[in-house]
Amino acid sequence: MTIDISDESMVSDVSPEYAFRVSGRGRMVWRLSWLPEHRLTREQARAGMELDEILSDPAIVEDTTAHGWADDRAARLGIAVEQAVLVLARRTVERVHGELPATWTEELGALEPAPPGWYTPDHPSTASGARSQHLWR
Repeated sequence: MTIDISDESMVSDVSPEYAFRVSGRGRMVWRLSWLPEHRLTREQARAGMELDEILSDPAIVEDTTAHGWADDRAARLGIAVEQAVLVLARRTVERVHGELPATWTEELGALEPAPPGWYTPDHPSTASGARSQHLWR
């Protein structure tokens, strides 16, 4: 797994998610494609990219060390690993199918309102930013 980092963006070689730098409130902040409402530092954006790569690797699903890495990266973002898993899974389904299946939409709508900062079901997904498009076809 590799994250290519420039002054303006971060892209993964295993995931279509990405981070980008924007101007905000007189200073530069980072955003993640999968958590665009969060204003992040460069270090947090990198943690978000690393979390995405950890969660995107099926070979380490049962690796307790990787679970610890995921917990650490999620904590740096101020979210739970479970939230990241749901957001990333949802974005994958939307990317493949164009929208969520009706049963998912109904189930998500039945949940309690999301806490502030959580990805919400009506949030639009964004286009892929992966260099390795072959993994997502």
